[in-house]
Amino acid sequence: MGKSLEVQKAEAEKEVRQLENQQKILLNRIRKEERNARNHRLIVHGAIMEGVFPFTASMEGEAVEAFLIALSRLPGAWETAQKAQKTGDEG
Repeated sequence: MGKSLEVQKAEAEKEVRQLENQQKILLNRIRKEERNARNHRLIVHGAIMEGVFPFTASMEGEAVEAFLIALSRLPGAWETAQKAQKTGDEG
């Protein structure tokens, strides 16, 4: 006959543990790639902002936030942002 049920059970449990470990490794890799993509995006966006508004390079985070909030409240700001987003989505 074949292997005993206990041996088969032990082998199945070992395989489950191996698959769970593989899953953890893959999830960690996905999280790392997502973090790297976010970091890259933040760096690129920050560089663009400093290129358009060079004075923001010397500003503290709260001052930059206040500046951007003030810009967002200007007439036509949301329409311009939506138009830019649509252009970005197409490209």
